[in-house]
Amino acid sequence: MNRNHENTTPLRALSAALALALALGAAPAGAAPAAPGDDAIRAAKHAVETYRTDVVDTLAKLVGFNTVAARDIPCERNPVHGAFKAYLKEEAARLGLDFSDQGCVVIVGLGDGAEKVGLIAHGDVQPVDASKWKASPFVLDRASEPGKLLARGAEDDKGPIATALYAMKALKDLQLPLSKRIELYVYMAEESDWGPLEAFVKDHPLPEVNVTLDAEYPAVTAEKGYGTIALTVPALSAAVDDGSPWILAFKGGFFDSQVPEDAQALVVNATPALEAQIRQRGARQAGMRYGFEWQDRNLLVTAKGLSAHSSKPEEGVNAIAMLADALAVRPWPQTTAGALVGLLNDLVGTGHYGEKFGSIAYRDAFMGPMTVAPTVIREQADGLQLSINIRRPQGKTGQQLSNEINAALAQWQGAHVQLARTDVSIGEPWVQTDAPQLPVLLKVFSHFTGIKDPKPVAIGGGTNSRLFPRAVSFGPAMPHTVYTGHSEHEFITVKQLMLNLEMYTAVMAELAR
Repeated sequence: MNRNHENTTPLRALSAALALALALGAAPAGAAPAAPGDDAIRAAKHAVETYRTDVVDTLAKLVGFNTVAARDIPCERNPVHGAFKAYLKEEAARLGLDFSDQGCVVIVGLGDGAEKVGLIAHGDVQPVDASKWKASPFVLDRASEPGKLLARGAEDDKGPIATALYAMKALKDLQLPLSKRIELYVYMAEESDWGPLEAFVKDHPLPEVNVTLDAEYPAVTAEKGYGTIALTVPALSAAVDDGSPWILAFKGGFFDSQVPEDAQALVVNATPALEAQIRQRGARQAGMRYGFEWQDRNLLVTAKGLSAHSSKPEEGVNAIAMLADALAVRPWPQTTAGALVGLLNDLVGTGHYGEKFGSIAYRDAFMGPMTVAPTVIREQADGLQLSINIRRPQGKTGQQLSNEINAALAQWQGAHVQLARTDVSIGEPWVQTDAPQLPVLLKVFSHFTGIKDPKPVAIGGGTNSRLFPRAVSFGPAMPHTVYTGHSEHEFITVKQLMLNLEMYTAVMAELAR
């Protein structure tokens, strides 16, 4: 750990965070934000009382489209995305809203004011392992867990789309005097490719103020930078078969932004005593389950953890990291898989913050610590590739962090195995310093939740807020709750869906009046 950084940065970062909060209009400590206006409260009540069933039914239709990105098919030509957009067009017409298809972006609008308020969401979803779901992940499961609506996209991000549509409908019903046009932007490649949206925002006249419906409450004004460390252990020769145990295979993970809940290792020349050692070490890991299967003298070890969004590795149980740790009961021969297990234990470990990875660990007083999560192991022609997802706060330059990563890797390679390839990609953290809508968001949140004196927060994930003017995120997830998007148990509760509907309606009424 870089002691000098730890000793000097927090005070500066804390001062910056306080200055940011004041600049963005956060209420002074101990003061409750003013309540929303009567029209906003009336519209919110109308939305929930009138459309409680409809919003769930619309969500059921939205999640029925498998809008996972298709390899080699651009979003504007993806037939499933086209069907999804066609349904949104039908819904907009039924609700009395206007609709525009811009290829990878569709716009649902209300009103015709010269000024605009933007709402930003996405219609694509992350990949899904259907075998892990009680029902189809593309059918809204309303029965398996009472009070929960389970489906891929229920929280990220089709639930917010459904609530935004009915919030706009509620305002139209009451014919509130709105001086600004409301536009809901639904992007179809947020989870896979931001290029088409970057091109869109350059040419399209955007709203002056924007609210992203793809993160957390009370309001998100900072996001960590997304990064990847991809390390390829070369294809090494098998261990000399002298009867000693060695690791033939190691695999795990599903996609790059998911904490993996599955991993496997195949140990050659295993013994019952070795199995007992692995069992004993694995039993000390909270949240892990292990299976052991003998194939002659080979032992297949299967690890089961808990998937989560990789921006919040502490909310999951990382099967790749934990299985490597469970295998740390002896030195392993430097086979491809054995070297990978050693690299994981030496540089990553079972923590979340990079404490073992040289001097890369650090934190910012407002944005929190950098997180480090191994996510996927892929078989490549030249070896095994490990992808490590990092989320970096402000406080270090990208060059400094890159240098520290490379220094740690060089030291490890000098003592162990020369890696076939190392690819390091480091994104920039983002901070919003110009958000005039922030006091409205905070007072709406405070009024409908009863939480006093809410403050802006930072997140590890990255949203399209970065691309829109004066954008901050507002929901759909409550603070201090597990975010289920990107997991294999994604859901939104009916209670949260209705609360979101109230708050989105009130925010639109306040910002567009």
